[in-house]
Amino acid sequence: MAEREKVMRMSVEQPLWRALTAYRVLTMLYAIGLFGAAHEKLDRPWLAVAYYAVLASWTLATLPRVANAASCTKRFLVADLTVAIVGILLTPLADSQQRIVDGGPTLPSIWTAGSVLAFAIKGGWRWAASASLLVGVANVVQRGAFSRDTVHNVLLVCIASIAIGYVVELARASERTLARALEIEAATRERERLARDIHDSVLQVLAMVQRRGTAIGGEAAELGRLAGEQEVALRTLVAGGMAPASYASEDLAQGAVVRAVEVPDEPDDDGPRDLRPLLARHAGAKVTLSEPGAPVLLAPRAAKELAAAVGAALDNVRVHAGPDAHAWILVEDEPDGVIVTVRDDGPGIPEGRLAEAEGEGRMGVALSIRGRLRDIGGTAELISVPGQGTEVELKVPREEARDTRGKAGKAR
Repeated sequence: MAEREKVMRMSVEQPLWRALTAYRVLTMLYAIGLFGAAHEKLDRPWLAVAYYAVLASWTLATLPRVANAASCTKRFLVADLTVAIVGILLTPLADSQQRIVDGGPTLPSIWTAGSVLAFAIKGGWRWAASASLLVGVANVVQRGAFSRDTVHNVLLVCIASIAIGYVVELARASERTLARALEIEAATRERERLARDIHDSVLQVLAMVQRRGTAIGGEAAELGRLAGEQEVALRTLVAGGMAPASYASEDLAQGAVVRAVEVPDEPDDDGPRDLRPLLARHAGAKVTLSEPGAPVLLAPRAAKELAAAVGAALDNVRVHAGPDAHAWILVEDEPDGVIVTVRDDGPGIPEGRLAEAEGEGRMGVALSIRGRLRDIGGTAELISVPGQGTEVELKVPREEARDTRGKAGKAR
């Protein structure tokens, strides 16, 4: 809140409103001074006196209205512009035709520009252009024909007001960007402070419970495992506010793994998606995730298929490497593509076992991993040495990942 108030105090609009207030008073005095210097030349000076009485009263009474954007309402702007246009149209009735032909000033003179500038500061260049157009029409009607002086004055007011309105719009956009940046900075500092506090207390306690539970064994080991999963989930949340870790119900005797994942809803759009939240759900006590600090952006379909292939690889680890196996996920964001490596410390795959499994109709690696990567233009390499674990390298080229959605749409 303090940062937002600071931005409001830095607003460029407030000095413009103060300048407009001073401009209206000075130009009102200037218009009255012109009348005083040439009142004997007017055909109906009493009409000019009546108008200037209204103009002076209106200008002084409405000074609070032009103090800021909130008080300067649309209704006031319309009424203010009406006062200026009425003064322009009354000029032929109060002044002599000869003075008008010779380029004499209108009754409001340059006070009219203040009304147009109010439109510019309040609503931007489009409002300024509309007000300038109305003033220009009134000047042409007052003169009875186009003249060089009329066109010159109208263009001067129009260009100045549009330029000011455009600058005001840019300033407002910059202020919104600055306010958002300050909010993000404040949120980041708060998250870092919470991360330090959590790291010094909660995470250390969870890590200690995991170690002690594993050492004691029995029911304490299960408690330690749960503490380890919560430690990973909390670290993930503190680090990036990403998706919660998944939880699994394993029935290794039946050779099946059922994984239920709580995933926040994400918008379905055509923009790139960050791969990290999709992989963070797989992290746990026995799965370590290493990822870049910056977003890893891929086309939506490519990100989903790559995350699903990682999930399939982890399923194989749970089923074939045993309940005590550990897995590591490494994410590398390279200029030419994204590489995700899944490695485990299980017994490895005997030579020829994959071909034998495919011959028996078990297509887990062929379809769930290689098939998914092939569909998005990527590749999957499996390296396994008996007794030294298994490593699956998944790679999606950058251009292929970016164009996946477009190619799929054309194919349909």
